[in-house]
Amino acid sequence: MDQNVKYIFVTGGVSSSLGKGIISSSLAKLLQARGFSVTIQKLDPYINIDPGTLNPYEHGECYVTDDGAETDLDLGHYERFSNTPTSQANNVTTGRIYQNVINKERRGEYLGTTVQVIPHITDEIKRSVRLLGQTGKYDFVITEIGGTVGDIESFPFVETVRQMKWELENRCVVIHLTLVPYLRAAGELKSKPTQHSVKKLLEQGVQPDIIVCRTEKPLYEGIKHKIAQFCNIRPSSVIESLDAETIYDVPLMMLEEKLDVEVLKKTNTPIPEKVDLDNWKRFLNNLKNPKYEVNIGLVGKYIELKDAYKSINEAFVHGGAMNQTKVNIRRIQSENITADNARELLKGLDGILVAPGFGNRGIEGKIEAIRYARENKIPFLGICLGMQCAVIEFSRNVLHLKGAHSTEMDPDTPYPVIDIMENQKKIKNLGGTMRLGAYNCKLNRESKSYAAYGKEMIRERHRHRYEFNNAYRDAFEKNGVRLAGINPEEDLVEIIEIKDHPWFIGVQFHPEYRSTVKQPHPLFVHFVKAALEHKGKK
Repeated sequence: MDQNVKYIFVTGGVSSSLGKGIISSSLAKLLQARGFSVTIQKLDPYINIDPGTLNPYEHGECYVTDDGAETDLDLGHYERFSNTPTSQANNVTTGRIYQNVINKERRGEYLGTTVQVIPHITDEIKRSVRLLGQTGKYDFVITEIGGTVGDIESFPFVETVRQMKWELENRCVVIHLTLVPYLRAAGELKSKPTQHSVKKLLEQGVQPDIIVCRTEKPLYEGIKHKIAQFCNIRPSSVIESLDAETIYDVPLMMLEEKLDVEVLKKTNTPIPEKVDLDNWKRFLNNLKNPKYEVNIGLVGKYIELKDAYKSINEAFVHGGAMNQTKVNIRRIQSENITADNARELLKGLDGILVAPGFGNRGIEGKIEAIRYARENKIPFLGICLGMQCAVIEFSRNVLHLKGAHSTEMDPDTPYPVIDIMENQKKIKNLGGTMRLGAYNCKLNRESKSYAAYGKEMIRERHRHRYEFNNAYRDAFEKNGVRLAGINPEEDLVEIIEIKDHPWFIGVQFHPEYRSTVKQPHPLFVHFVKAALEHKGKK
């Protein structure tokens, strides 16, 4: 069924964190701009089943798809660039591959044969890679292989690439992303790390078709020819990837370098002349030439970790560009906030976002930040745990329910305003036990949320186990809180708003997961707008 689908593999060499995800996303954007349908997947070499139980310090944020898959944060880049939803099939780990193979062995599907890396593990990887192609939706499937060539964990994935190149011939292309460092002392770019990286790939039987070179200085023709000669490719297949001002510059840089043209040539695909990137260019123009500026505080406990709130940061980029506004994010460690110093730490902000998370650390600081935003009429957005903290703060300081808390933090609280869902109470394993994926939410037509979305029924992604306790709904509504969004299937509160506040919204879901360049999330667009209005009043 996937006989016309082209498969592109993106591998990395020399160093991790070179930007395979951004190159993959940029290529997808360019192919889309030429009229092709594209999806991207990530093969992660770690043995966890998924990133759902990984500490953010280990792996940055955990991204959640519509179908409830807990995935690598690179899938966020895929969606933000391509505006194409991803799913469970778009993120595959070594853990899941081995789990699937072992389950098949236990069921007797291998008829008693010895289960080995080749063919059983590689066949399972191939099955996972081709699953997306077999949907009939895509012309191209781009597969990013995590880690670096030469890592022991990556061997089965690279072997799978070797087999697929042999089986699919010109329907399969390998792009190798590598580093060409600049040695300041010598004043030279050095191609040797790239040569060694490609040699390592060749040792595993894979000849790259295109080499993308990350570099801080432009590649001159001599070094391009040298890389081409040593790595068995044409000079036109050596692509320069200079350090960019923003990740959103990369598609246009890759267009200039003709990365998409090289891929289309290698796969014998006719090259459409038209490249529609008008919307992307408009976004970039707004991003780089803002008329306004706001300061927004991001309150969380993983502040020192750049990737922990990746999707939130990017949603502010999208929402800011939509408002022609530069959003300056001030990252504030919630553990440091107290009733005594909240004013000092939070002064000068035009908006405050309290971030999602799990566990008790920093919770009281989040509550104090919310109190400050509520009492001083500063625009506020609380996401997931941030919304739950807003419920706790209101319970304690407006409803005067002393000791009100979430049973996640305090199982013995006298006022469990946030409590675990009944159907979750008996589950002990952490992996996949939460309310995950997209759920419906019906909006109150009088709410600010409805004004932002412009429609009554929305669908947003969740990742949590605890909920607003419906026993307290009447008390909240009688004291000035609008329950602005309700899940119609289970009658769960999804959004709260404070009526006499200029813009105070707490959401149980993760709006940042749905924000893309093409469709900035309405809550982030309106939050930035509210921050602008607050700044104007100041």
